[in-house]
Amino acid sequence: MTADDVLSVLAVLRGARVSVWIGGGWGIDALIGEQSRRHRDLDLMHRQDQEPTVVAALANAGFAETLDLRPVRFVVTSPGGQELDLHPLVFAPDGAAVQASPDPERPFVYPADCFVTGTIQGTPVPCLSARQQVYFHQGYEPADHDRRDMAQLRRVFGIATHF
Repeated sequence: MTADDVLSVLAVLRGARVSVWIGGGWGIDALIGEQSRRHRDLDLMHRQDQEPTVVAALANAGFAETLDLRPVRFVVTSPGGQELDLHPLVFAPDGAAVQASPDPERPFVYPADCFVTGTIQGTPVPCLSARQQVYFHQGYEPADHDRRDMAQLRRVFGIATHF
């Protein structure tokens, strides 16, 4: 998944007038304003009530669903192999959101202030805050790329991480 791929996907979704935010590795790179590593996929959070429009817009761009783990997440893949990992969010009136988790008693929480703007190739893009990225990078054994991602957040934002 290249920076051009990311910007292309965002353009498709912007054209469909849906709201999405970048998470995961590309989200961290958007926060720091530079690509720090290669990325296998693109994590996108979207409004659950806009999901039919998200799916239709991506289908029109050639993406097909390849994994369904709803209500937690689902994956669509392009003919060229680009993967989008989509995470549906349910928003509260105050701008906070929740995402279902594998443990129904403990949904993933998104405070209203975690929806921020970063840049990819100098282009402003919606993404998740550094604090939210740290929140999602806990409770599991990190891979090497997770360690590098957290090191980038420490370097740029001076924040504490779990590893």
